[in-house]
Amino acid sequence: MANSSKFWTWMGIGAAIGAGLSLFDKNTRDAVKDDMVKVTGTALYIVRNPKGFAYDVKASVNQVRSAVEQVADDVAFIAEKVDEIKEVPPQVADIMKETKEALGKINSKANLFEQEV
Repeated sequence: MANSSKFWTWMGIGAAIGAGLSLFDKNTRDAVKDDMVKVTGTALYIVRNPKGFAYDVKASVNQVRSAVEQVADDVAFIAEKVDEIKEVPPQVADIMKETKEALGKINSKANLFEQEV
C-alpha cells in the first residue's frame, strides 16, 4: 500500500509539473483559458438551471434513441432485401430452365414441320 501511495503521489507531482511547463507556451495558455471559460460557463448553467439541464440531457438521449431505432430499422430493411435477393437466383434459374424446355419443344415442333414439308 505504501508503494502504491508513493506512485500516485509522484504521478500527481509529475502531472502538475508537466501541466505547468506546458503553460509556458502562449497558445496553450490561451487554449486552456478558453476551455476553462467554457467549463465554468457550463457548470454555472447546470447549477443555475438544473431542470433545464435535465431537459437538455433527456432531449439528447431521445435524439440518440431515435437515431439508433432508425438505424436498426434501416438494417432490418437491408437484411430483408438481401434475403429477397438471395431468393431471386433460384427463381431466375427455374425461369431459364422452363424457357429452355419451352424453346426445346418449339424447336422439336419446328423440326417435325420441316420434315413434313
